[in-house]
Amino acid sequence: VPTTDYQSVKNNPKLAISQVASNRVIYLVLDQKGAKTPFAKTNDGKEMPNPMLNRKIRKAISLAINRKAIVDRVMEGAGFPAGQFPVKGMFGYNTDVKPDPFDPEQAKKLLAEAGYPNGFQLTVHGPNDRYVNDGKITEVIGQMLTKVGIKTQVHTEPKATFFKNAWGYSLVLLGFGSDTGEASSAFTALLHTQIKEKNLGRVNRTGYADPTFDKYVDDALMTLDDKKREQLLQAAGKYAADDVAFVPTHYQVNVWAHRPDLSYVARTDERTYGMYVTKK
Repeated sequence: VPTTDYQSVKNNPKLAISQVASNRVIYLVLDQKGAKTPFAKTNDGKEMPNPMLNRKIRKAISLAINRKAIVDRVMEGAGFPAGQFPVKGMFGYNTDVKPDPFDPEQAKKLLAEAGYPNGFQLTVHGPNDRYVNDGKITEVIGQMLTKVGIKTQVHTEPKATFFKNAWGYSLVLLGFGSDTGEASSAFTALLHTQIKEKNLGRVNRTGYADPTFDKYVDDALMTLDDKKREQLLQAAGKYAADDVAFVPTHYQVNVWAHRPDLSYVARTDERTYGMYVTKK
């Protein structure tokens, strides 16, 4: 069900809905690959050091985002704020990691502490036909960042070209869904230091490379005891969140509509199978 129809379908007595929290998290990639990043400029349009290498600026970006507004106004309620990659109930989810609050004043303070009291210019890139409301979300994030002093331009494009170019952008809206049902798939693919021969960091567009984070993940992958492995993954998730390695915005909610005399087992992976439909 499209988010624009979610409330009307939900309140329609002739229809029933089945829904579940998706395992897909929508998040921002912050380019940390080098001393310069192509789409960050000073207010007068000159080159500047890569601001995303500064944790205070990464934190300011996160605090500038009103996740509840994105969920309520853009997603029409079909989502909920995110603070980490794994969704609640997934192996490796850490109950101590919460979504950052919306705090524009603290964001401005951190920008000033980082040496940019008047902000700087930045472009946020995103797809406009891949995730639910992705183009609108990218636009809204651009507006939110501009309000705290990061004068943000927005550029969205079809997925066919977007994913070819996304490695070269400075701030990027992306989504990731775990097919394994645990946190390690996100950590090894998206945040681990890239080691091609071990298939680690294969889609690490941030360039994030931290030995402490890597050790948590590496140890988890070699640990057979479920409890110990989950604790290591939880520690990795907290470390990445504290370091603002990336900026999660929200989880999608998967919604199906059907006749009231039917029931459907909603799936976190967004797939629809006839075998999961039963008659009441």
